[in-house]
Amino acid sequence: MKRYRPHILVVIALAIVLSTGWHGALRNALTDLRFAWQSREATGKVVVVAIDAPSIDQIGVWPWPRRLHADLLHRLQAAGAGDIAFDVDFSTPSDPASDDAFVKALRDAGGSTILPSFKQPTPNGGAAHVNRPLKPFSNQSWPAVVNVAVESDGLVRRYPFGEKLGDALMPSMAVVLAGQDANRRSPFLIDFGIRAASIPSVSYVDVLRGDAAALDKLRDKKIIIGATALELGDRFSVPNGKIVSGPVLQALAAESILQGRMLRWTSDIGMIMGLGVICLLMMYSWRRFAPGIRVAVLIAAGAAIELAAAFVQARWSLVIDTSLFHIAIIAYLTAIALDEIDFRGLLGRIAESRFHRIAMSLGDGLVCTDENHRITVWNPGASAIFGYTPAEMIGRPFETLCAMPVAEGDTRPSMHDAARQALLVPGGAVVVEFEGRRKNGETLPVEASFSGWQGTDGFQYGAILRDISVRKREAERVKYLAEHDALTGLANRNTLQARLVGMIADAERQPREVALLVIGLDGFRQINNMLGHSAGDHVLRAVAERLRIEVDGKAVVARLGGDEFAIALDCAEAGEPLAAFAERIARAFETPLATGTRQHRVRISIGIAAYPEGGHNADDLLSNGHLALSRAKATRRGGHVLFEAVIRQELENRLTLESELALAADRGEFELFYQPQVRLIDGSLVGAEALIRWRHPVRGYVSPGEFMPVVNSSALSERIANWVMETACRQARDWELSGNGVRVAINLSPSQLHSGDLANSVAALLESTGLTPSLLELEVTEDILLHDEDRVLAMFKRIQELGVRILFDDFGTGYASLSYLKKFPLDGLKIDRSFVFGLLANSDDAAIVGSTIGLSKQLGLTVVAEGIENRATADFLVSMGCEEGQGYFFGRPMPAEAFDRQFLVTGLDVVTAA
Repeated sequence: MKRYRPHILVVIALAIVLSTGWHGALRNALTDLRFAWQSREATGKVVVVAIDAPSIDQIGVWPWPRRLHADLLHRLQAAGAGDIAFDVDFSTPSDPASDDAFVKALRDAGGSTILPSFKQPTPNGGAAHVNRPLKPFSNQSWPAVVNVAVESDGLVRRYPFGEKLGDALMPSMAVVLAGQDANRRSPFLIDFGIRAASIPSVSYVDVLRGDAAALDKLRDKKIIIGATALELGDRFSVPNGKIVSGPVLQALAAESILQGRMLRWTSDIGMIMGLGVICLLMMYSWRRFAPGIRVAVLIAAGAAIELAAAFVQARWSLVIDTSLFHIAIIAYLTAIALDEIDFRGLLGRIAESRFHRIAMSLGDGLVCTDENHRITVWNPGASAIFGYTPAEMIGRPFETLCAMPVAEGDTRPSMHDAARQALLVPGGAVVVEFEGRRKNGETLPVEASFSGWQGTDGFQYGAILRDISVRKREAERVKYLAEHDALTGLANRNTLQARLVGMIADAERQPREVALLVIGLDGFRQINNMLGHSAGDHVLRAVAERLRIEVDGKAVVARLGGDEFAIALDCAEAGEPLAAFAERIARAFETPLATGTRQHRVRISIGIAAYPEGGHNADDLLSNGHLALSRAKATRRGGHVLFEAVIRQELENRLTLESELALAADRGEFELFYQPQVRLIDGSLVGAEALIRWRHPVRGYVSPGEFMPVVNSSALSERIANWVMETACRQARDWELSGNGVRVAINLSPSQLHSGDLANSVAALLESTGLTPSLLELEVTEDILLHDEDRVLAMFKRIQELGVRILFDDFGTGYASLSYLKKFPLDGLKIDRSFVFGLLANSDDAAIVGSTIGLSKQLGLTVVAEGIENRATADFLVSMGCEEGQGYFFGRPMPAEAFDRQFLVTGLDVVTAA
């Protein structure tokens, strides 16, 4: 038995290794070592377009809009790139415009683009979820799977030809890129002898901006686009301690295929033969040769087989598994050592030395104690944390490190308890936190991971110690950012809502009023536009500080976002009536805000919602407070409005009216009426003003004063205004064709000037209808001229060049009407009915009208008087030199058919100035 004991040991060792799978780890290590010996250059046919740190710095935080990927595809196509593979997730939609741009780019690429699919494990351990590109993307691209198997040691070695997703086999990305067939082929070993650094790489942002040097590298190359930046986390561990990004791993796999380096294991027959040879050799030589000769033979045999395996792996795509052969050699060497060496003593010394090296090299603190909890080991990491040297701490109690030892009756576990508990926990580790004290007296939070074991001298304990001060500070900072506004330091919306919930709960138990003031800055957008967002941020911080000072800790001040703030107030603790409190807050902003070298005058409007009348919960108070703020901005800028149910009712009525107006536009319920405009000197018809009317299916005709304000401030404005202009022009063209040159006046909507090129629209309408331009007259009001004067001025000049007249409507009612006569190219003006109505009885009105007519004649402008209701007023206007007029005296607004009958067939009675 003693003769065969070494060989039995080898058999047992091989059996253990085979049953536990340890030989796989050795096999992998040997293969990896051969990769380190063999260095190959990449072919250069595969280029990585890297989403790297410079790209993220210049473009912005990931993920990027897909329009950037679309632009990149166009750049790659223009550069003459070959197949293009994205290692980027396209399984979820982004904004529609970007997605549409990417679909178009894929279509333009002509099917040469590869998009990834991948399996993603579910958190509850169920079936893996398959992420596929969105349908519009997949219809224009080649599918490929990007999953790779991570082996038990955390490394990626094998690469699949494809993977079954659902009922279909989908090829892997590198396989598609290399043009290989994925059917019925098992995974291969990637050749990590190909140096990752030799794979060409260009930066995403360089390609995107059209860098010539970067684009030259891409011609006729296969492209892989993906994240290489560390912060994006797409990293894989590969043999020999290297870490590569996902796109580089795909490129290595593609290079392995292109170079014919799809490595595969050889069969086990050669291994079995090698084991037989080494066993026969050892059986023959065991007692015939000295131990040194046997050791030399074993080492030589191991080196020879490994060199042969390395040669084969370098020349051919074969990997010889020599793991069991080496294990047999190690087992024989062990058997020789057991015969010749005091192996047990050697192991003890090695273990002790190893423990000492590990303990002294740990970055964390390591402290070991005996069964009486006196320190026996103190490493440099512990010295760095607490400031004590090993000589100062060896032999002292562990609890010397605690700032506050656990007193009798305290429910917190002591260090002794935690250490003893570690003996009972599977795995032998208990983690506790305690407040430690440094040698200089400074305290700090410490995390200790205790373990215990049975030593030769009784129970012993060890603790890994970490200074968690930074972690605690970061946790506090995250908590602060979650509860506060980052710019102003005020509470954020979530914190405000939580505080409101608490206040309302208290008010339910002990009835009292809780108020929410929603505060908006008036004119803040102008500060941002004129001075920039940095100045705007300074103003917001100054507003926050002033609000904080005014409430003086008696209320919660929060920033809701943008230029909106809020104050949550328990009225019982305010010490003053709610209205007085709101007025005080508003008056506080009469004093300018100082921000650096500038001072800003900022007014605020306040909307107030008070529990319980203004809402029964926090959401209601926030919603109703915003409604009250909207009312304040519309009616009482610089003041406050208390929410009432009528405010919400008005909003609901407006929303209902908007909905009905949209339906009216779809159903064609709008009509145009025409009011005659006459030459006052002889009463002859010169034109008609087109006025919109709404024939409601239930209410009949609805007054324009009721629905037009809603139309002008809604999304329907441009649609309805364009309908009015087109309908009026077609009617004017019908009258022109019938021999009646009736000039039609149309009121312009602000939306028509702000949404597009009005001059082009007018020109296109004149061309499509055939209307003579001089028969079209556009009436503009002051609110149109207020904004973007240079743009409006240029547009009016282009419209007048078409031959279309432009009149200033409602003259005299605005703030700067005279300045507009000077600035803008106008053909005439209309005197507002408010001056004409009292012309005969009010000398001031007569003076204003007379002056306006005189000024207009000097400027060469036509004057049209509105609101003429009797002959005396018409005659008086003629005597003052007014040329044209309109009003109920000449005719009310009426449908086109009635206008035809009354004015174009029978004519109009002459009005004289007799």
